[in-house]
Amino acid sequence: MFKDLLPLLKTRWSERSRPVAPSIAYGLKSFEHIWTADGSVLEALFRKLDSLKDVPVGQLAGKICTVIELGSQLPIEIWFNEDAKAHDCQFLDDLFNLATQNISKVLLVLDRGFYDFEWWKRLMDHSVAFIILGKSNLSYTVVKTLSQSVKHTDEIIEVGTVASGQFQLRLISIRKGKGTYRYLTSVVDPHTLPPYVVADLYARRWRIEDAFHLVKRLLGLGYLWTGSINGIKLQIWATWIMYAVLFDLSDAVADAVQLPLDRISPEMVWRGLYHFNTAYNKGTATDPIAYLTAPENRDLSVIKPLRKPQKIIDLSPFPKDGNKPLTKLKNA
Repeated sequence: MFKDLLPLLKTRWSERSRPVAPSIAYGLKSFEHIWTADGSVLEALFRKLDSLKDVPVGQLAGKICTVIELGSQLPIEIWFNEDAKAHDCQFLDDLFNLATQNISKVLLVLDRGFYDFEWWKRLMDHSVAFIILGKSNLSYTVVKTLSQSVKHTDEIIEVGTVASGQFQLRLISIRKGKGTYRYLTSVVDPHTLPPYVVADLYARRWRIEDAFHLVKRLLGLGYLWTGSINGIKLQIWATWIMYAVLFDLSDAVADAVQLPLDRISPEMVWRGLYHFNTAYNKGTATDPIAYLTAPENRDLSVIKPLRKPQKIIDLSPFPKDGNKPLTKLKNA
C-alpha cells in the first residue's frame, strides 16, 4: 500500500503551484530527486506475548532508517533492523541500492552517520551526488579555490584512503557568527549547486528529524502496540502511511493559501481535523482544506507565524561580498 500510494502523492505535490524554497527549486533543475536519510531507535518492547516472556525488560524494539524527499517531505523508503544498536552504516547498502535502482539523478543530503569514503566513491561511480557535513579532522589537499570572500570559501579538494583511492570533492566553508560550517559535496561544479545553496540544502536535512518527531510523538510510533516483530513492522508501515497522507493534506493547505509547505504546521493540521470532524457532523463543513484555511478558523494556528526575518539565499555560483544576486522566497 505504501509503495502504491507514494507515486500518487508525489504527482499531486508536483502539480500544485505553492512557492518552493529557492534552494530546492535550484537543486531540482539538475536533480530529479533530493533525498535525506537517517536512522532512529524505536521504543522498548512490550512482553505480553508468551514468545517474548524471556526477553529482558527494557530491550528496545529495533531501529529504522527512513528516506524522505526534502521538497515534498514525503517518505520514500523505510528499513527496519531488529538490532537497536545498529549503526547507520548498516543501511549503506540499502541506501546505495535505492539511489542507483534507476537512471534518475539523485542528490543525497546526509548526516555524519553516513561518513564513509569507500561508500562515497561507490556513489560517485554510479553518478549519485551527495552533501554531507565535513569533520574537523578531515585530511585533504586543496586542488583549486573556486571562490572566496569574508564569509565563505569554496574549494576543490582531494581526499581518500588506500582502500577508496584518491578522489575529488568540493569543500565549502561558511562562516556564521564565531563558528565555521564545512560542507562536503561530490558536485564539483558551482553552477550546478552554488555554495549557499549547498549550505541551505544541508540545513533542510533537519526535516527528517522533524519527521521522526512527528511519527513518534504525534502519530504514536513512540508507543508500540505489540511486542512481536511482525506487529512492530505493521505499525511502522501504517504510521508512515498516515504521515504521508498528513503531509499531502498539509501541502494542499499550503497550495490553497499560496504559502511554502514550511509555513504550514502538520501538527496543527492533524489537530484541526478533530474540529473539522465536529463541523462535518453538524453539517457546517464538507471540505477539510476549505475549513482549515478559512479566515474564521485562523485560531487553529495551521499557518506558522514568522518569528525570524525573511531568509535570503545567494544563488551566485561565485559569491562576492557586496555583489550578491539575492533571491527571496515570497511569503516564506
